[in-house]
Amino acid sequence: MVEIEFNNDDMVILKNGQRKVVDLKVVSSKLLDASEGERNLYRISPSGYGIHWPLIDEDLSIEKLLKL
Repeated sequence: MVEIEFNNDDMVILKNGQRKVVDLKVVSSKLLDASEGERNLYRISPSGYGIHWPLIDEDLSIEKLLKL
């Protein structure tokens, strides 16, 4: 299970007890510029490998984010 939280310009990913803080300036200008509502409306892919934000048309790989 994957959970995502936002703290200002950081995205916090929680997966299987692992916690990773990612700077949005590094990974996505779309998420950086998105509103709180746009950021919080996301879907985890059925396979669990990706995250999709439909309101801003952004897709990111969970595994890549965890390796940053």
